[in-house]
Amino acid sequence: MTSSLPPSLRLGYVPGATPAKWARVWGERHPDVRLELVPVAAADAADAVRAGTVDLALLRLPTETSGLAAIALYEEQVVAVVPKEHHAAAADELTTADLDGEPTLLPLDDALRWAGAPGTPVEHRPETTEAAIELVAAGMGLLLAPQSLARLHHRKDLTYRPLTDAPHSPVVLAVPAGEQSEAVAEFIGVVRGRKAGSSRGRTDPAPKRTAREKTLAKQAARAAAGKSPGPSKGKPAKRPRR
Repeated sequence: MTSSLPPSLRLGYVPGATPAKWARVWGERHPDVRLELVPVAAADAADAVRAGTVDLALLRLPTETSGLAAIALYEEQVVAVVPKEHHAAAADELTTADLDGEPTLLPLDDALRWAGAPGTPVEHRPETTEAAIELVAAGMGLLLAPQSLARLHHRKDLTYRPLTDAPHSPVVLAVPAGEQSEAVAEFIGVVRGRKAGSSRGRTDPAPKRTAREKTLAKQAARAAAGKSPGPSKGKPAKRPRR
């Protein structure tokens, strides 16, 4: 039932985030409420929610989330993007120690903000991750990034390898803090896997059964299985009168 919902809901998402699964579920449950998917730059995503430019957003941590509630969704593997002929490409996976002394590119829109990241940062900082990928292809250094960004900016002359001991990159759903609108609460239910009509996932706790009710339930279960209920525990069975 969607009569009380607005005609549309605006969902922002940062590069590499994938809202398709939840968008499909939303469309099935609320076909008359259009879900607008709004691409937002990583640096602007949180502000877009605070300003009301979008109603909620998929973004990566760490980022400033004051005034927002962040709902954990999933964590991404961090990878090293390297030219195909780079020696690191010979391994299926890497550790941070494998990158000691390697020149690394740190774009201004860096998604990781990884203090103590391996490698030696190149002095020049490209504006975007996409620009950093171009510099990796030019042989200026390698790039550490969430795997989805490596896939998004894939090039035939580049490859990437997972860093097994790197911290993962969390993706969250950011919504305004405080009481949520009905539409936002409904979308939160979608990403949390609630079933349709679950009333935002809140259910009253089942009342505790008394000992008598438990005994009757067991007897009913035995009867349904074609078994005799038998005597109750704690009381001897009565002998038939002769």
